Amino acid sequence: MYKREATRNSVTLAMQPSREFLAFTLGKEEYAIDIQKVQELRGYDVVTHIANSPDFIKGVVNLRGIIVPIMDMRIKFNLGTPTYDQFTVVIIINIAGRVMGMVVDSVSDVITLTAEQIKPPPQLGAALDTSYLIGLGAFDERMLILVDIDKLMTGPEIGMVEKLAA
Repeated sequence: MYKREATRNSVTLAMQPSREFLAFTLGKEEYAIDIQKVQELRGYDVVTHIANSPDFIKGVVNLRGIIVPIMDMRIKFNLGTPTYDQFTVVIIINIAGRVMGMVVDSVSDVITLTAEQIKPPPQLGAALDTSYLIGLGAFDERMLILVDIDKLMTGPEIGMVEKLAA
């Protein structure tokens, strides 16, 4: 196992020689999450809206008997008004036994990155929270923003999501 020390937040990132990521787009940027967190991919479908929920929470769906909160990542990241079309995908993820859905513009492929292809996230100061980023992945001519979905999907906002889904 390869270990790399991250200077930011004194966090040690344990990196395997290579990791697989699911690549997806939000606006003009390409993001990726650990493929092991992905349960399934679905087309965007009608959701049941929940009153007084944050804008990024589109609502909930019944997925084979499980109530799944659906979050629009374009809204969550303040990337403009989303449009829903035939390319829009809901990535169903499983984080610590919790099932959630992430709406993204499209999904492209599964990419294997070596530890050398993953660069630490930029230091942007207190103006921008980058604690949910693993780093930047360089793959061919592409630059992927690698999201630590566990960190992104925890916190007070997600606690609210859990209450809505209960």
